[in-house]
Amino acid sequence: MSKKNIKNNLLAVWAITKKDVKIYYLKPSTLMFGIMFPLFMFFAFAVGRNMAPAILIPGLISLMVLFSASSIGPVAIPTERRVKTFERLVSAPISFYSIILGKALGGVLFSLFVSLIVLLAAWTFLGVVIANPLILALGLALASLCFSILGIMFAMFPTENPGDVMMMLNFIRLPLMFISGVFIPLENLPSWGKLISLFSPLTYANDLFRLGLGADIYFNFTVNLIMLLLFVGIFSFVGIKVNDKFKK
Repeated sequence: MSKKNIKNNLLAVWAITKKDVKIYYLKPSTLMFGIMFPLFMFFAFAVGRNMAPAILIPGLISLMVLFSASSIGPVAIPTERRVKTFERLVSAPISFYSIILGKALGGVLFSLFVSLIVLLAAWTFLGVVIANPLILALGLALASLCFSILGIMFAMFPTENPGDVMMMLNFIRLPLMFISGVFIPLENLPSWGKLISLFSPLTYANDLFRLGLGADIYFNFTVNLIMLLLFVGIFSFVGIKVNDKFKK
């Protein structure tokens, strides 16, 4: 690929991201599934539990990242299929991967924005200290990308109704909340629970957030990093295969 093509694809990625930011960030479905639902779920489980903010806040951030990052693609792609703008994007002289990257970046930025608000509120009102800023920033960026790609993977199924994608996606997101150490520390889970938690990307994201905020972690930094990268690769691969299967 020539330098000109690379430049054109990068410009296309940013143009797609900006469009999604303007159109979809304030959609009712995005606000409900990306912000309000995880917030209410967290407080329903956290109220009355005598836990330090350094333990509670990583769990809240984990839920916000999971739901906010994975909510943009499932809203944007089916909606654009319905109004036939997604087909115009696919037929444009840009790489399909650029389209997916632009959609994913929209979810990443939305997730980072929501997470920073949570962190600012925790720092201001609860006195939460960010012990490892670089690790926390890396964890937020990588987890946001992972869950954004997860949402796009489900959005590759050929439907024009965002609700169909959200329903399928929630069959994955809801169980992840309870097996990933968000509400119950991993060390307190039974053996079968610990085994299942190994297959959840939220497990490793939550561990990185705990490390960034100075809490004890279950795995080490390298394991968490490698596993999140692995899940990014898996979700990307499956999403591309699903798209290839249904476009034939």
